[in-house]
Amino acid sequence: MSIEEGEFVTRITREERYRFRIDFPSGKLPPLLMDEPEPLGEGKHPNAGSLLAAAVGNCLCASLVFCMEKAKEEVKDLCAEVETTLERNESNRLRIKHISVKMFPHTEGGPRFERCREVFEDFCIVTQSVKEGIDIDVEVFPVRPKDGKQEK
Repeated sequence: MSIEEGEFVTRITREERYRFRIDFPSGKLPPLLMDEPEPLGEGKHPNAGSLLAAAVGNCLCASLVFCMEKAKEEVKDLCAEVETTLERNESNRLRIKHISVKMFPHTEGGPRFERCREVFEDFCIVTQSVKEGIDIDVEVFPVRPKDGKQEK
């Protein structure tokens, strides 16, 4: 895979209410719209939990396909189902408690497939990062509405 070490920046801009536009660093991808389900938002676009589930599932699918192609094992088709469980924590806040991914590759199988089945998950950047926990730093810099200056 051609992903390298380093950093990238994703920009998020509020459009209205709970709808946000996500701009990606390469400039080659169209913006993505996100929204919260009703009653907060309109539910017309995926929310963060849906995208997290999609990111985990997509990363696993790509990792399996990459391994199988490298092993010269044909993958005729592949689909996956990602089931995400939300539960309330001790503070009564909703949290994603579990993600279950079921993958259905259309393949003849065999020893090369079995080898990929054993190792592909370890190469999935997103899934392994979520499993291990990701350090997240959050800083809030208010911008004054009158003059647009940031407070420090």
